[in-house]
Amino acid sequence: MSTEPRPNLLYIHSDQHTPFVTGCYGDPLVETPHLDRLAIGGVTFDAAYCTSPICVPSRMSMLTGLHPYQHQTWTNRHVLHSGIPTFAHALGAAGYRSVLAGRMHVRGPDQLHGYSDRLVGDHMPNHLGGPMPEMGILRGTETPVRKTLATSSPGQVAYQLHDEEVTAAAVNFLDQIGREQRAGLTTEPFSLTVGFMLPHPPYVPRQAAYEHYRSRVTLPRKPRPIEEEHHPYLRRWRTHTGSETVSEDEALNTRAAYWALVSTVDTMVGQILAALDANGLAENTLVIYTSDHGDMMGEHGLWWKHVFYEESVRVPLIMAWPGIITPGLRCDHVVSALDVNATMLDALNAPALPHSPGRSLLGLVTEQPVGAGRGTTAWVDLAFAEYCEDQYSPPGGAYQRMVRWDRWKFIDYDDDPPQLFDLTEDPDELVDRAADPACASVVAELRARVRDGWDPAQIRAKMAAMDADNRILEAWANTTQPREQYRWHARAEMNTLLEQQTTTS
Repeated sequence: MSTEPRPNLLYIHSDQHTPFVTGCYGDPLVETPHLDRLAIGGVTFDAAYCTSPICVPSRMSMLTGLHPYQHQTWTNRHVLHSGIPTFAHALGAAGYRSVLAGRMHVRGPDQLHGYSDRLVGDHMPNHLGGPMPEMGILRGTETPVRKTLATSSPGQVAYQLHDEEVTAAAVNFLDQIGREQRAGLTTEPFSLTVGFMLPHPPYVPRQAAYEHYRSRVTLPRKPRPIEEEHHPYLRRWRTHTGSETVSEDEALNTRAAYWALVSTVDTMVGQILAALDANGLAENTLVIYTSDHGDMMGEHGLWWKHVFYEESVRVPLIMAWPGIITPGLRCDHVVSALDVNATMLDALNAPALPHSPGRSLLGLVTEQPVGAGRGTTAWVDLAFAEYCEDQYSPPGGAYQRMVRWDRWKFIDYDDDPPQLFDLTEDPDELVDRAADPACASVVAELRARVRDGWDPAQIRAKMAAMDADNRILEAWANTTQPREQYRWHARAEMNTLLEQQTTTS
């Protein structure tokens, strides 16, 4: 039996952070020194994809190692079945007591899904139909509507207060582990998940951070006037969200706020990493930073997420593990959030989730087998993402799936024309090759891959049945007001704006 101490896990998960607004991913403006330092000491993945460009489906995939169509959580109103094992369950089976601080965005009565404890709850109700967070003056600006852009300005959002409390809880947890280990009270390893709300909208950072970027930030690099948008679904999306045209001031205000919120996340990450170092825990800890999806920030004329362009569906993914992961490494293989799930279990020698298609990344970034030894270098560059109709979809619905395979990205829009991009020759996704006769065989092959096991008609029927069930659950919670065991309550007065601007709905 090995006498080597078992490794720790620190898994940090932000919300709506596009990799393109991170120093280590090449942004010359944003200040992210702590994430950049983490990247220098570990590996940066340059083609990591979420499984859905909206919150809950993506996060439930991170938990379960399954695609949304497999765990059947397609929207932010769907409840993950408690009988589906998660990586927290698997770590528990391996002897770890996994702790969650902050956001995971699970809906329904099971707010743990395998975690042993939660230090800080989420701002959303535990139950469908429960009381929604009080956003005060910022009400509605957390959603993809024009008001969100029009109110981007300095102030304070409750989400930042939540994340500051989460950061303090994470630091206190690491300090306690350090004290106990120094006193010889424990030698047990830890598994800590830290869930942030930022940089998710409302796009309202504190004044100093906002002003730091407002005079420096630039307009989108790839603007697309509405008259140049030829894809019917994307035109409907822009019309539905009121973002057909966005003024330069609105664009600059929003981008300055977003850059400031990313820097805010970086500062909090730095505080947690400092506590890890100060307590002598860093040398035996696998640290992972990622996000649930990105944000378009005006590129291609689009804002928020919900689409499959790189800014929305790609995520930052940084891993560091001293003595195991080669420092300063860049990995250009196509990887999925499902692979992150598999990697954590492989590294901590936990049982693999039996139905997960995720693959351990350790074989790509280490020079020798570690953990359970499930890493592989026989890698296929393949990742999928899907988006199905939710409360924000334009009329006509949305049952869409994307595949990234090698150099190609193919998007199946069900009732609308597909898109195909060659990301080697066209990394900015400016030339749609779907109708190019020279690409007909690629389109046929990738459509077959997208539809393998994924049937939009079946998903539509399943979601309709789930909606009928959810109406009963929502009415129950709204009427009976069940106790919420894990809830961080946002209050209206937590949300302020220093500059009032004219808003449109």
